[in-house]
Amino acid sequence: MAGTLFVVATPIGNLEDITLRALRILGEVDLIACEDTRHTKKLLSHFQIDKPTCSYHEHNEQRRTNWLLQRLESGVDIALVTDAGTPSISDPGYRLVRTSIERGIRVSPIPGACSIIAALSVSGRPTDSFVFLGFLPSKPKARRSILEGIRWEPRTVLFFESPIRLTATLRELQEVFGARQMTVAREMTKVHEELVAGTVSEVLCFFRSHPPKGEAVLILEKASSKTVVPESLGDKALWIRLEGFMDQGLSKKDALKRLARELGCPKRELYLRLARDTAVVSQEK
Repeated sequence: MAGTLFVVATPIGNLEDITLRALRILGEVDLIACEDTRHTKKLLSHFQIDKPTCSYHEHNEQRRTNWLLQRLESGVDIALVTDAGTPSISDPGYRLVRTSIERGIRVSPIPGACSIIAALSVSGRPTDSFVFLGFLPSKPKARRSILEGIRWEPRTVLFFESPIRLTATLRELQEVFGARQMTVAREMTKVHEELVAGTVSEVLCFFRSHPPKGEAVLILEKASSKTVVPESLGDKALWIRLEGFMDQGLSKKDALKRLARELGCPKRELYLRLARDTAVVSQEK
């Protein structure tokens, strides 16, 4: 009979945030697969759990998965953990979980701490619908493409950022989203836990004078019909949206009115932005 793969959430900071069930499972399994065995052994030692461990991280995930599957199929119970939080959520584990399911191996979640849920719950941002992007790409062009793509996202947006790149990312958010409201949650459940909320520019100003330490969760307020178009949204992008309305049968004049209403900006301001096309402006005169 095959063993069970337990996906075990561990604390994201405060060690008291581990569940009683997680401690029991870690003490009962035959093997614990860890993102970093040294980090996990500190946790196990704190709770006086003595179990064999093996490494399972992004650099050995492919070859280690087959070995772990063989152990599971032989009847070994395995707990999968990461350095902090819930495994396979922007962390190693997805490949092992997916393949285990495909082979008919039982996979059981042992829920607990999750940094994105913890951050969202205290952010004050809408929680009825949200999207999580993990870490943004490191390459500027790819990162900018994603940010442009979520400019009008109707759900709250969450993603991770490292302390090294936080201020640079906030500058990009300012360029793309203008005065959008946001929250940065840093060092959640730890001694120096911190929440910084305000407009993107206000948050950027704060971290420029308070260099951050530790990984952060960024929570961006969803777009709404009252969202003012940022100055960085060029005339070409505005024209694409305008032409979309015109394709629906609206005249240029009515399309301009609708676009201004959707962006929450004065019609006159929008007309001036598009003043290069005198035919459009003249229709409004």
